[in-house]
Amino acid sequence: MTAPKLSLAASALFFIGTAFAQASDDELAAVIELGAAASHELSDGGSSFGPDIAVELTPIENWLELEFAVTPLFGRHSTEWDTGLLFKKPWTLSDKFEFMIGIGPEWIHTRQYGVTSNSFGGEAALDFMFWPSAKHKFGWYLEPGFDYSFGRGHERSFGISGGLLIGIRKSTPR
Repeated sequence: MTAPKLSLAASALFFIGTAFAQASDDELAAVIELGAAASHELSDGGSSFGPDIAVELTPIENWLELEFAVTPLFGRHSTEWDTGLLFKKPWTLSDKFEFMIGIGPEWIHTRQYGVTSNSFGGEAALDFMFWPSAKHKFGWYLEPGFDYSFGRGHERSFGISGGLLIGIRKSTPR
């Protein structure tokens, strides 16, 4: 595991631990997102697909949610790893539906035609979360987004991810 990936994993574990320490019994400590992603680059029209995993925490109820996500994307002659942190403003529209708007930085590691590059970028996303029950144990999400790379070529892409939500609650001390 490379140093940047190791530090990002350590940061995620720190944030998860902090969330568990601050959550009350009836609140979610974290939400895990497991799904798939698709991306379409605007400059050359290339498409890529891959899995998506994210951890979402709520440091300020009804005001701020943090989403740490890692998405490897596989396209023709290329592999791209997007690692990002979104700062989201949530709106709870009902017990079963939430909507969020987010923006934040991302690190992009690309290997294309045997050439490896790293760059920083920015991302913006809309997040639609659907929960079948008000207990928020399991649900599903749909997250369209836009990525902009500050690296050479200033690549821009539209993407969408979707999949399963898993609500993690704080365990009650005995």
